[in-house]
Amino acid sequence: MTVDVKMRPPGPEDSERLLTWRNLPEVARWMYSDHVITREEHERWFAGIAGDPTRKYWIIELDGEPVGLANLVDISTTNRKASWAYYLASPSVRGKGIGAWVEVFVLDHVFGTLGLNKLCCEVLADNEAVWRMHESFGFQREALYRDHVWKGGQPHDVVGLALLAADWARVREASVARLRERGFAIG
Repeated sequence: MTVDVKMRPPGPEDSERLLTWRNLPEVARWMYSDHVITREEHERWFAGIAGDPTRKYWIIELDGEPVGLANLVDISTTNRKASWAYYLASPSVRGKGIGAWVEVFVLDHVFGTLGLNKLCCEVLADNEAVWRMHESFGFQREALYRDHVWKGGQPHDVVGLALLAADWARVREASVARLRERGFAIG
C-alpha cells in the first residue's frame, strides 16, 4: 500500500487551521516562542508569507487531510542557501515516516528545483528525535548554540545543522530507498 503524502501552498482556507496548530502545546513546545499567538499576530504573519521570495510554505497533507506545515526561510540565491523547519500538528501521524517524506521533498526542492548549495536548520537540543532524523539524511551538526532561546523562563540550547548539495547527492538514493520500503512514493 502506498502512503499518499502531498505538499501544497497554503491558501486563505488554511489560515484558521494554522493559527490553531501553532498554538497547540505539542507544537509550541518545539518552537522558539512559547507565547500564545494572537489572531492579529497570526494575520500579520499570514499576510506576509504570500509573495515573499525569501520564504516558501507548504501544507503537508496525508490522504488529502492537512496534517502539518513545512517552510523555507532566508532563501538567498546570492549565497545559495536557505533554512527550513516543519511540524506535524496531528499527533496521529507522528512516528509514521511522514516527517522523513517531507524531509526528502524539501531537500529535493532546495537542491534540485532551487539549485541552492546549503540548507540549514536549528532544533532545540532536547528535541533529539528531530535532530537525529536530520542527521540520518546527511545533515551535519555545525553548532551548539548555548542558552539560545528562552522558553518558560528558562534558557535552552539549540543544535545548528546543515546539509550541502554534494552531501545530499551522496545519500539521496539510500534515503529514498528507506522511504520506498515503508510504502512512500518518491519521485
